[in-house]
Amino acid sequence: MNTSTNPLAALWRPPALLSVVLGGEALAAIVALAAAQDGDRLVHFGLASLCVQWVAIGTLCALYLLRRPLGRLPPLRLAWVCLMLLLGMSLLVAGAAWSVMELSGAPAGSRLGFVLRMLGIALVVGLVGLLTYQNYWQSRQLVLRAKQLELEALQARIRPHFLFNTLNTGAALVHQRPDEAERVLLDLADLFRSALRGPRQIPLAEELALTHRYLEIEALRFGPRLRLEWEVAADLPDISVPSLSIQPLAENAIRHGIERLADGGRVEVQARCTPEGVEVIVRNDLPATGSGSGGHAVGLTSARQRVVALTDGRGRIDAGVEDGRFVARLWLPVRPAASPQSA
Repeated sequence: MNTSTNPLAALWRPPALLSVVLGGEALAAIVALAAAQDGDRLVHFGLASLCVQWVAIGTLCALYLLRRPLGRLPPLRLAWVCLMLLLGMSLLVAGAAWSVMELSGAPAGSRLGFVLRMLGIALVVGLVGLLTYQNYWQSRQLVLRAKQLELEALQARIRPHFLFNTLNTGAALVHQRPDEAERVLLDLADLFRSALRGPRQIPLAEELALTHRYLEIEALRFGPRLRLEWEVAADLPDISVPSLSIQPLAENAIRHGIERLADGGRVEVQARCTPEGVEVIVRNDLPATGSGSGGHAVGLTSARQRVVALTDGRGRIDAGVEDGRFVARLWLPVRPAASPQSA
């Protein structure tokens, strides 16, 4: 399931779970301090904490078990279903708590009054929680959209440069090698078709294929100056990745590495599996002078921020100079395969 479009996905992250537990303890403290009956406040706090945490953890477990059907609901209906689950869990815990109090002694008040107080507290907390989460989700979507617009602006500056070079390469090949000229134009059409669709999730194999087409076009343009090496594992998992997340790494390798070398150089693309995910590495030669990192900053920063946003903070891009060569590493977490969809 795509975490960038599923509001419930953020609930399973450790910071969210910790916030739920700490918020529950704060609510239990308020209930204990506001208790009308006399007695040990610490005992009241312990009982309130036990009830609140059972409600919170039970509701989270129910949401997790129902995450797939709930993920297909509209946002407004999803909010009401979550609130109903919270109230239902509060009703079960309130009934169980009253039964325990009856076994331990004569409880104060009536069962109906106790259950109604529990439901009232759960309703208020649930409404406040929904409003808070709505603000969080909207702000997160705005941040994601800002990263997408930033990448689109970067692509708008890069496309003319690449387009003109590719068309010149195709024009030079039309009379001498028409088959290769046709292949260049077909590869160019595939690249621009993917770029014009905008930010989205696509299969990893498709993204690697697009990167391969791009490098084939550049190989025709540079000729023997560009030496390509591919090492892609045969057992790559069927996962979805942000579109144009690997191709910009290869484009940076060409523009800021091979183009600046009079004798050309070598570009290596490696994709391999790790226990936690997939690692894609792009290495390229650099000119003898200069660190070679300055020219990569804009493209890599935009790609890095977009990968982090579209993978819910689980993916990353690391880059730097190693042994005189520029190395960019894209790490993607392994997830269940999801159908490509707009972000």
